[in-house]
Amino acid sequence: MENIFKILCPTDFSECSLNAIEYASRLGEKFKAQLVLFHVLNREDYQKLSPMDTEGKFQKEFVLEKLKNLQKAVLDEGLLNGLRGCDIAIREGKIVNVALEYAKEMKADLIVAGTEGLNDLRAHIIGSRASRMVEQSDRDILIVPRKVFFKPPRKFVYASDYLEEDKLAIQKVVEMARFFDSEIDLVHVSSHQKAIDKSLHIAMVDEIRPFVRYEKINYVLKSYRDELALGLENYLQVAKGDILVTLSKKKSFFDQIFSKNLSKKMSYFLNKPLWVIKSF
Repeated sequence: MENIFKILCPTDFSECSLNAIEYASRLGEKFKAQLVLFHVLNREDYQKLSPMDTEGKFQKEFVLEKLKNLQKAVLDEGLLNGLRGCDIAIREGKIVNVALEYAKEMKADLIVAGTEGLNDLRAHIIGSRASRMVEQSDRDILIVPRKVFFKPPRKFVYASDYLEEDKLAIQKVVEMARFFDSEIDLVHVSSHQKAIDKSLHIAMVDEIRPFVRYEKINYVLKSYRDELALGLENYLQVAKGDILVTLSKKKSFFDQIFSKNLSKKMSYFLNKPLWVIKSF
């Protein structure tokens, strides 16, 4: 039986979620994927705006119409370029929980979600919904910042921590990079510069190479005295990376640098999409 790649894209119709839909549909074209545009109804917020609509009937109709318009726009362009199809779905409840439950239900291979990111008025909740989604998801998730519009990625930056799982994760990155003929920088960021790091790096490169089978890959070792997250952001900018990729497993680089204050640290990267690999 053919294994169809499935992408879930939660949307609240904001500018940042529309950017996420663009990413989801462009990736869907390459993967020949089935895309699902998904909206979680928030009855409380809606009733403040329309207290007379106690059953939420008009809310549902309004949301359905918006979803259908988005679906039509995606299909009009996407089907011609390889997208298999685009469905729509609505559920009620708490956005993060319901979206992640639905991702499991539909067996999504990838969740693509937008984040408002650094918001001057709401600086205390920097990307908090997106960061909770990243933390709690059991499947791969791509977070797209509000002002980042889709362009074919020229370079993926994969942050490695010399884990055994890197060998499997890098194959996923290679698969996506091939679609766009992109470069990959496999980079290890260290907080100190020691000879042992260099020898570890050489050993890791020798181990990973047989799993890659891709010409356009660079192996990079960088040391920063700053916080590792800032060092990685600095590398991403200097190397002109388009998508930051990291693996989330216990003891992984991602968990070391992000888990203590995920939403704050994610805010460092809010000018580039962040792809967190969760499963193989």
